[in-house]
Amino acid sequence: MGPVASRKQRPVIRAGLEALYFSGAHFLMRPLVGGAGVILALRHVKPARFDPFQPNRHREVEPSFLDDVIQILRRKRIDIVSLDEMHRRLTERDFRRRFACLTFDGGYRDTKIWAGPILKKYSAPFALFVPTSFPDGIGEMWWLALEQVVARMNRIGLTIDGEDRWFDCGTIEDKQNTFEFLHRWLRGLPADESMRMAMRDLAARYHVDMASIRDQMCLSWAELAELAADPLITIGAHTVNHVILQKVSGSVARSELQMSRSVIEAALGVRPGHFAYPEGDRDAAGPREFKMAAELGYKTAVTGRPGMLFAGHRQHLHALPRISLSGDYQQMRYVSVMLSGAATAFWSGFRHLDVAR
Repeated sequence: MGPVASRKQRPVIRAGLEALYFSGAHFLMRPLVGGAGVILALRHVKPARFDPFQPNRHREVEPSFLDDVIQILRRKRIDIVSLDEMHRRLTERDFRRRFACLTFDGGYRDTKIWAGPILKKYSAPFALFVPTSFPDGIGEMWWLALEQVVARMNRIGLTIDGEDRWFDCGTIEDKQNTFEFLHRWLRGLPADESMRMAMRDLAARYHVDMASIRDQMCLSWAELAELAADPLITIGAHTVNHVILQKVSGSVARSELQMSRSVIEAALGVRPGHFAYPEGDRDAAGPREFKMAAELGYKTAVTGRPGMLFAGHRQHLHALPRISLSGDYQQMRYVSVMLSGAATAFWSGFRHLDVAR
C-alpha cells in the first residue's frame, strides 16, 4: 500500500505503464519477471465519487473495475486462491499454474456491499484484514479525517515544530497541496501516538467527527461474523489500532500483532493465520516486524512493498510483497502490465526479493 504517489509522480507512473504496454515489453518480460503469482491489495470498492477534491482516491476502485480484474485473471488462466492455498503452493513449490490472492485491508463496509457480491459471483476467495479497534468502535481513520478537514475549510492553522503555520485551502489546487504536505508531515512524525494526537487536535479544532467516519465506514462484529461464515473468505489480522509498527516500541508492536489475533478469535471463533502490516511500506514494517510475525506463529504476513511472488519467498513468508490496485490506475492495460511483473521489476531494480531492510 505504502506512501501515496504525489500528483507529479502519477503522470510519470502512467507514462511508464503505457510504454511497457504499447511496446509489448511487458509481454516479453513476463516469463522472466512474472514469478509464481501475485497478491493483489485493495481497500475500498465503491461507486465513483465526483467530488473535485479526492486526495484518498487511490484507496478506492469501482465495482466494475474489480469485476474486470477477476475476468482478466480468468482469461490469463491465473488461479484465484486463498492465502492458505498460496502458502501451500509456496512452501511445496507447486508452481504448475500462476496464482493470485485478493486481499482487502481495513474491514470496510463497502467490501461487504460492493466487493462481496462480485467475488461470490465468480466463486473467488479473498482475504479481509481487520484492525480490531474499528469494529470495537474506538479506531481512528486519520487519513479520512484529514481529507474532511481540508475539504471543508478555506484556511487551516496548526503548530508544526513549535511554529504556528497557516495553509490556504480556498481552491482545489490549494487543498491538494495542503493535504499532501500535512499527510507527509503526519506520516513523518517520529511516534505513532504523536501523529494521532496531532490529527485528533486538528479534527477537534475544525469540527470533524472521527468517530462518525469510523462508524459509517467500518464493518461491525456482527457483519464480520456473517462474512467469516463464508468459506470463500479468510479473516486476517491487521493490528488492534492500525498503528505504523516501526513508530512504536518493540513491546507495543508485538502486543499489536498478538492481541489483534486474540480479539478476532474471541469475537469470531476464527484464529487468524495471516497478517497484514498497516501501510506496509519500508517506513512502516521491516525486519523487526517480519521476525515478530514469524515468532508469533502467523503462516504469512503481507507488506505494502510492490512485487510479485517468487520461489525464494518461501524463505520469507512474513515479508510478502503485494501489488496495489489503485484508484489512480483503473485501466485494464495497466493491470496487464502489473500482472506481468514488468512494472515492479523496473521499480525494484530487477530484484526478486525486497526483505533486507
